[in-house]
Amino acid sequence: MDHIVYLDHAATTKIDDAVLKEMLPYLQYNYGNASALYSLGRSSREAVENARKQVANVIGASPNEIYFTSCGSESDNLAIKGIAKAYRKFGKHIITSSIEHPAVLETCKTLENEGFEVSYLSVKENGIIDVEELRKTIRRDTILISIMSANNEVGTIQPIEEIGRIARANNIIFHTDSVQAIGSVDINVRKMKIDALSMSGHKFYAPKGVGVLYVRNGIKFLRQQDGGHQEKEKRSGTENVAGIVGIGKAIEIADKNRLVYVDKMRLLRDSYVKSVVSNFSNVFVNGDMENRLAGNMNISFIGHKGAYLVEELDRRGICTSSGSACSAGLPMPSNVLMNMTHNVKIAESSLRVTFGRENTLEEVQYLIYSLNDILKKETV
Repeated sequence: MDHIVYLDHAATTKIDDAVLKEMLPYLQYNYGNASALYSLGRSSREAVENARKQVANVIGASPNEIYFTSCGSESDNLAIKGIAKAYRKFGKHIITSSIEHPAVLETCKTLENEGFEVSYLSVKENGIIDVEELRKTIRRDTILISIMSANNEVGTIQPIEEIGRIARANNIIFHTDSVQAIGSVDINVRKMKIDALSMSGHKFYAPKGVGVLYVRNGIKFLRQQDGGHQEKEKRSGTENVAGIVGIGKAIEIADKNRLVYVDKMRLLRDSYVKSVVSNFSNVFVNGDMENRLAGNMNISFIGHKGAYLVEELDRRGICTSSGSACSAGLPMPSNVLMNMTHNVKIAESSLRVTFGRENTLEEVQYLIYSLNDILKKETV
C-alpha cells in the first residue's frame, strides 16, 4: 500500500468534502458573532438555527430541544450533572453501566463525591446489559438512567428502546451517549423514549470541536458553564458557527446515505473477521455479532499484546487501536473488556478495527497480510 490505511474511525473521522465546503464561508467571509444584531451576525445566527433544524430532523426532535456543545464529553457532562442537580430534591440515585465511556463514568464518580449514589450495571459476555438487572436496580429515589447506545470499543448496541420504555414507565429520566451510534444506527428520540442524548461531530465526518446535546422539552437541567446567555442560557460561550454548520451538514449526509454506508462497512467487517478466523488460531471475537455497529470489529489475538499489534501495523501504514482513543496509553487492560470477559489475556490482546466510508476490500486484504507477517514474529 502506498497510502495510509485508516481503520480507526471510532476514534475520529476526516471532514467530508461536502461538509468542509459548507463550513468554509463561515471561516472566511460570514465570520460574524451569532449573538450580534447586525447583518453579519444575523447571517451566522441563521446558519446556527438551520443546523439546529438539520440535527433535530434526523433524530426526531424539535429544534428547540437541540443544544450545541464542544464535543460528546461536554454533552455527557452537561446532561448527567445538569439533570442530576436539577432533580436532586427528588432523589440521589443514578443508574449507568460498567462499560460506559469515561465521560460518563468519571462524571458519575464526581457526582458520587457530591453525595449522589450510582449503581453500575454489569454486562453479559457479549457486552449487553441485562434489562432484568436494570429493573431490579431501580429504586424509589432513582432520578436518572444513563446507558450508551453503542460501545466505542466493541461496537455492541444496547437495547435502547426497551431501556427507554422501562425508564418512562418508572418516571425516570433516560440519557444515552450516542456518540458512536449516530450515522450508523437509526435513532428516533420520540419512538425510543429518550429524554437526553449526546453526540459528537467528529465521529461522523464533521469537524472536531463541536457536539450536540438533545434534551426533551420539559426536562430540567442546570448549566455547568457560567458566562454568557448562549444556547438558551444552558451553555455559555461564543458559538462555533463553522463547526455547527459542519455538524448540521454531516448528520444530514450521514442520515441520507446511512443504509448504503452501513451495508458497505458490514461487508468490510465481515470479510475481515472471516479472514481472521480462517487464517489465525487462538483468536477471540469480542462483543455481540448481531447487535453490533456495522463498522466495528474487536478481536483478541491471544498471546500477542494489542499495543504491540497497533505499533507494528502503524509501521506498515495501517492505523488501528487496542481500545478507546480516550484511554490510549494507559498501562492497564481495557475496562470494557475486563467487565465483559473477566479475562486479562483477552483484554490485553485486543485489536480494534473500525471501518469507514472510504475503506476498500483491498485494504482489508492488506491488513490480513500485515497481521500474518506480524504474528509470525513475536508472542508474549
